[in-house]
Amino acid sequence: MVVAAPRRARAAPLAVAALAIAAGAALYVRDPRTSTYLPCPFHALTGLWCPGCGATRAFGDLVRGDLVSAASSNVLAVLLLGVGVVAWGLWVRGRRSRAPSRWVVVSGVAIVLAFTVLRNLSAGSWLAP
Repeated sequence: MVVAAPRRARAAPLAVAALAIAAGAALYVRDPRTSTYLPCPFHALTGLWCPGCGATRAFGDLVRGDLVSAASSNVLAVLLLGVGVVAWGLWVRGRRSRAPSRWVVVSGVAIVLAFTVLRNLSAGSWLAP
């Protein structure tokens, strides 16, 4: 049985939701594909794509409902947003979370590193934004 969380306990996840909605509205009003947002400093210095390159465009595409374009900009960011939404939903319901196990952290780091390396190789150029 899920017990309703006290009002104070729901304030933080609702504040996060409000910020996410505000960020989505900003991306909807000012399209990242046609507007200038802060460029990636890693890409500007090295010419390589970092794991976050294309995430702003991906989120801008998501608020417009274009999942295919979002995935083509940064598929990892789209997948991690899905994980974040699930985690947020559990947080709202008052589910207690514990620290992720070591294998989850190591696997997550390995996935991000593999994504970063692959998107900078010619074989993985389809992952580049």
